[in-house]
Amino acid sequence: MSVRKLSAVAAAWLRAGIVLCVLIAAIALVDRPAQADTAGILDAATLITTDGREIFEQVCQGCHMQNGQGAVGAGHYPALAKDRTLASRQYMALTILAGRRNMPAFGVRHAIGFGGPPATLSEDQIASVINYVRTHFGNRYTDSITAAEVAALDRTVH
Repeated sequence: MSVRKLSAVAAAWLRAGIVLCVLIAAIALVDRPAQADTAGILDAATLITTDGREIFEQVCQGCHMQNGQGAVGAGHYPALAKDRTLASRQYMALTILAGRRNMPAFGVRHAIGFGGPPATLSEDQIASVINYVRTHFGNRYTDSITAAEVAALDRTVH
């Protein structure tokens, strides 16, 4: 057998091996439940904490990045750092409750699950993460929102 034919056979086996590895990895990802100890955007397990920083780290940071600087790539994830639109705590609450553009809804009445139960946040959790983001990442908004205000806003969303 010539070197060229051996090379072609080896390349075909390599391609088949790669496809097989990708297929096995995909099956493993689809077939296994999430193993995380905490909830996140794709893990609908109950997130128990009401600490705004922890909620940000578990739910928001995956898209908005560690320092709230946002990202552009496979999607557009707006920066939360030094963001003037965050001056409106109501705007933030409505965005988290009902979603906006490509951001999913996290309000109990509005969230949609993708192949399972939706990831949701309580009114207390939404208020906590709003108050955290509005006082971190270069944001200096000192007026806070309460869980009662979040609940009242939720009643206005259809």
